[in-house]
Amino acid sequence: MTSPALTTDITTLSGQLRLKVLELYNKAHAGHIGCSLSCLDMMIASLILRKQEEDTFILSKGHAAAALYVCLNHLGEISDEQLQSFYKNGTTLPAHPAPNKHKGIPFATGSLGHGFPIASGIAHANKLQGNTNAVYVLMSDGETNEGTTWEAAHYALQQGLDNLTVLIDKNGLQGFGPTADVFGDTADVAKWKAIGFDVVEADGHDVEALLVILDTLRLQTNGKPKVIIAHTVKGKGVSYMENRLEWHYLPMTADLYDQACNDINDRYFTA
Repeated sequence: MTSPALTTDITTLSGQLRLKVLELYNKAHAGHIGCSLSCLDMMIASLILRKQEEDTFILSKGHAAAALYVCLNHLGEISDEQLQSFYKNGTTLPAHPAPNKHKGIPFATGSLGHGFPIASGIAHANKLQGNTNAVYVLMSDGETNEGTTWEAAHYALQQGLDNLTVLIDKNGLQGFGPTADVFGDTADVAKWKAIGFDVVEADGHDVEALLVILDTLRLQTNGKPKVIIAHTVKGKGVSYMENRLEWHYLPMTADLYDQACNDINDRYFTA
């Protein structure tokens, strides 16, 4: 069990990073807020708290770039000054992650379905080099519609990439509607088990539980790649955004920004 002190620390960190995400999107007057908030706790677990120095983390759902940027800022890989350049002309922090500018962003992502194949290649390279470095790739549930997702999955199985963990942000909504209606549920436990992955379902906002899962999976060396199907809420933490499709795209007005910050303060910082 995690101590109450750690619970408080995680809750505070989640709230602090949410406020930073909201600030970035407010200043940029840009969208993709809901999908950044849905995956932020998964990043806290896999990128901030459990990633070891030589491990690789890839955000395949690149439209949630702001969540990645605030996490890398927390780790000291992106400075406060750089963070404030988000979305501006000449920035190294555009709307989708760009490569070769920051250590924690090794590849450009955002054209959905690309991050998982790249992660599989890195995991295979690690195997060939005989090192034990882990690879984590965070995908959206809508992204599992892509054919390259399933090509990469079969590749990972064929190569025995048990050093690869896929995290799926299953918030149930994608750009044009509920994922179940657009193309069916391709982030389904039975489908991933059927092709041979070790599959774990989780609450994608329970960071403590995610940490236990990540630790357990890292120790498994049975030749099977792993997938965590994490149930999340689009717009998590902001009452008017939660489970609302329009917050895949919409920017905030000044009043809505204030309301969002008040929601986060009430939920994450009020004893």
